[in-house]
Amino acid sequence: MSASKQTLQTKPMPAGEDGFSLKAILPPLAAIIVGMIMVILDSTIVNNAIPRLVEHFDTDLKTIQWTVTGYTLALSAVIPLAGWMSDKFGSKHVFMITIALFTIGSVLCGIAQTPEQLILFRIVQGLGGGMVGPIGMAMVFKLAPPERRGSVMGVLGIPLLMAPAFGPVLSGWLVDSVSWHWIFIINLPIGIVAFILGYKYLPKSDRHAAPHLDVLGMCLAPIAFSMLAYGVSEGGANWTSISTITGLTVGGLALILFIFVELAQKQPLLELKVFKSSDFTRSIVLTWIVQLALFGAMLMIPLYLQGVMHYTALETGWILMPYALCAGIGMPISGRLFDKIGARPLAFAGLAVVSVSLFILSGISVDTSLWAIILCICTMGLGMGFSMMPLNTHVLNSAPHRLVSRVTPLTTAAQQVVVSFAVAGLTGYLTSQIASRAASVGADANPLNAVVAGYGDTFFLSACLVTAGVALTLLLRKPKKHAEDESPGVDGPDPAIMGH
Repeated sequence: MSASKQTLQTKPMPAGEDGFSLKAILPPLAAIIVGMIMVILDSTIVNNAIPRLVEHFDTDLKTIQWTVTGYTLALSAVIPLAGWMSDKFGSKHVFMITIALFTIGSVLCGIAQTPEQLILFRIVQGLGGGMVGPIGMAMVFKLAPPERRGSVMGVLGIPLLMAPAFGPVLSGWLVDSVSWHWIFIINLPIGIVAFILGYKYLPKSDRHAAPHLDVLGMCLAPIAFSMLAYGVSEGGANWTSISTITGLTVGGLALILFIFVELAQKQPLLELKVFKSSDFTRSIVLTWIVQLALFGAMLMIPLYLQGVMHYTALETGWILMPYALCAGIGMPISGRLFDKIGARPLAFAGLAVVSVSLFILSGISVDTSLWAIILCICTMGLGMGFSMMPLNTHVLNSAPHRLVSRVTPLTTAAQQVVVSFAVAGLTGYLTSQIASRAASVGADANPLNAVVAGYGDTFFLSACLVTAGVALTLLLRKPKKHAEDESPGVDGPDPAIMGH
């Protein structure tokens, strides 16, 4: 990514105790942290509020899920542009503009009157939020010399790790005690603080000659991914309907055209040539499968807790917190073990734990205790913590080192696309399974049993996906050395710039 190149080529601050002080960079670091926390919180805060949004707008889950799907697709559309924008306009200016756009989108979401308005304004949010993470991370790297980046990333990592843990709790409190509108409007003061801090403390960044912008790819990618997500969403209810076939056909054709365009470009929007590496292809497909199952399942759990078990949004937030905390415990442990034993054993063990947890959830019934669900949430968090960091690092290690900076936007954008597919596909599948179960048991049966059975079917589908991932981990191997990587001066990829 151009931003990464710009970062690595920027002269770092002087090293050593006399030339570098962590305290001196805290003000600009605070500006970046506040902006990134706002976006991360928003990504976790909405899931917990979806049942209330369905109720408030008097609509169905398939419609409201587009507030998540549209947001993640917008994120994926702008993430690859972060490097080009930084080169063209300077990273400080782009960072502040994206913070402002995200904040404006948040306020618009808070005053939305219809589901369609909320979906549209969530897309505006996503267009702003997508660049905050990549540009913010690149700016963090500029603030310190390479030998001190570990301590700087440690300072950055603590609040970024806590944001996903407390997001559902904050969402629950706002929804129950104030109003759902405030899960968005709360970003207004945070955004203002981030903007002021950025204006005052972020160092001015030089503009560089921006590379050629892949306009055709930039147009085709959103069409392909949004139409495929729409087709998958409709397919959850009926794979032979006109809307499903139209979405999949238009999206599929746009995707094929996008692939040909990217392969022909000298400076593509997304570097697809990296898929020539079989090691990279295996590892990233495995990562997609895991993300598809995990993110979809973690959307289903708050829906189940509120819709079936009748917990409040705040109670649901506290119940979900152990997932992020356990993932936070697993990540640093897996990071230390990765250097010693590699990705395969960690990914195998972590995904096996996630798979078992989802299979247990697939047997859920009206009599299943809350503690059994919390145990599954904890083990899923641990499994994710042990598997995702090694897998993400393995993806980078599997790519030719000359393409690492181009792989980062590819993997980050792809993650958002996969999340959108997960949300669209599993919510559509859940809706259809509940309807199917209700029809099969008849009108005299307890309708709650059909709802619970529909959730069980959805968790079972997620469990099967993760099980396929467990099998694929056996194909992972130590990445082959590429000829160009043997040349002097080629450094290994730094997992800290992964953007995950």
